[in-house]
Amino acid sequence: MIASFLDSLERIYDPKYIPTEQDILHTRVATMGVIEVTFTMKNKIWRVFDVGGQRSQRKKWIHCFDDAKAVIFVAALSEYDQLLSEDNATNRIQESLQLFKQDLFMEKIGKGRSLKIAFPEYSGPETYEACSKYIEKKFFMANEVPNKLIYCHHTCATDTQQVQFVLDSVLDTILSNKLKGCGLY
Repeated sequence: MIASFLDSLERIYDPKYIPTEQDILHTRVATMGVIEVTFTMKNKIWRVFDVGGQRSQRKKWIHCFDDAKAVIFVAALSEYDQLLSEDNATNRIQESLQLFKQDLFMEKIGKGRSLKIAFPEYSGPETYEACSKYIEKKFFMANEVPNKLIYCHHTCATDTQQVQFVLDSVLDTILSNKLKGCGLY
């Protein structure tokens, strides 16, 4: 994140600088509390709740699910070698499994940072494909409600086309479920 800004210092320092879409997408702030965003996509109104992931914020989640049609759970793959700020002892990806940032995860794996940091039992190749599939499998295994379908999308939050694909997939799933509920699909 910081590297992308350091590589663009001359452009950013220009007095006529206007942030690009990518500049905005690369600025992230930890969510505290619950933030609601409403927008229209494909003639449908979306109400999206961004909830803080810190332990102290999780008790606020339940109020967001009363009438939810879909839940998008985002876990940062890149945090497999980091600890929670709350207790500085619990691995962040392990914490996500108990309750993916694709580009950073790919970079870390590519630089030889072993997945065994979080999963000592992992014995597969240290490639992005193998490691991300392993973590995906862990998330599927954590599903305690077998009739609840889980769809896994490996994305980068700054890739707007990938995010659009995920949102389109969510919309398709919601519409399919509605049609099934009416006996039309």
